[in-house]
Amino acid sequence: MKTATEARSGKGHRDENFPVASHLIHPRHRGPILDFYYFVRAGDDVADNAGLSPERKIALLDGLADALTGKGPDDPEAAPLRRSLAERGLPPRHALELLDAFRMDAHKSRYETWDELAHYCRYSAVPVGRFVLDVHGEDPGRTWPTSDAICTALQVINHLQDCGKDFRSVDRVYLPRETLEKHGARIEDLGAERATPALRAVIKDLAQRCLDLLEEGRPLPDLIDDTRLAMEIAAIHRLAVLLARGLLVRDPLSETVHHGKAAFALTALGAAATALARRPFRRHLHPALRGARP
Repeated sequence: MKTATEARSGKGHRDENFPVASHLIHPRHRGPILDFYYFVRAGDDVADNAGLSPERKIALLDGLADALTGKGPDDPEAAPLRRSLAERGLPPRHALELLDAFRMDAHKSRYETWDELAHYCRYSAVPVGRFVLDVHGEDPGRTWPTSDAICTALQVINHLQDCGKDFRSVDRVYLPRETLEKHGARIEDLGAERATPALRAVIKDLAQRCLDLLEEGRPLPDLIDDTRLAMEIAAIHRLAVLLARGLLVRDPLSETVHHGKAAFALTALGAAATALARRPFRRHLHPALRGARP
């Protein structure tokens, strides 16, 4: 009977599609963010483990939650984050919400509507951005709405890139049924080596929704007080736009959507530099910032 540690996939923060606590983040904040990432990674690996029953997945996820909150025995996957939260005086809310998303994954493999998928993203992606902002002491009222839009887009972009793999490996489909039916696509199309024209239309439809969300989130770097975090978010946002645009013209079943590491690094660097250049003018661009830290 596997533990959460035994269910580990071996995937780390450098294997993700988007930067996780890059060196743009100040060293004093990187530790808590990485502790959060590896706790969440442990829960995600449990939810994705094909050798575990849904009931065992739920039990392991409950154990992680209890270890994090102190209601149950210690767990090596939870201990670092628990210490970081205590040191910062932060609640476990965001990590617990992500465990709720993994509980959904344990039992749910299909989504009917865009709103249903967005609800899943509220628990599977939105808490990540909110945690990073909280670690930096940012104003939730000013930053959470745009962060939520970006995080939702990032999650759906990941789903679109991995749609074939998710279907084949764990029989999980995040493409909403209503969007598949709208374009005359079938779930079984995800098992092919190449996307059908109907499935390509579905992917384009959802990629455009992601671009709309990213446009909604575009002001976030200017709204953040911490300059290094603003640069990190600007880089992630630019990379997300690049990937969403790639999904408009590439087939994730048969083509690589993302560019090479060098091209991604150059794109991220350019976005970070642009965000830095905008810092002196952000109060003029966003009147709500007139009382913010320099």
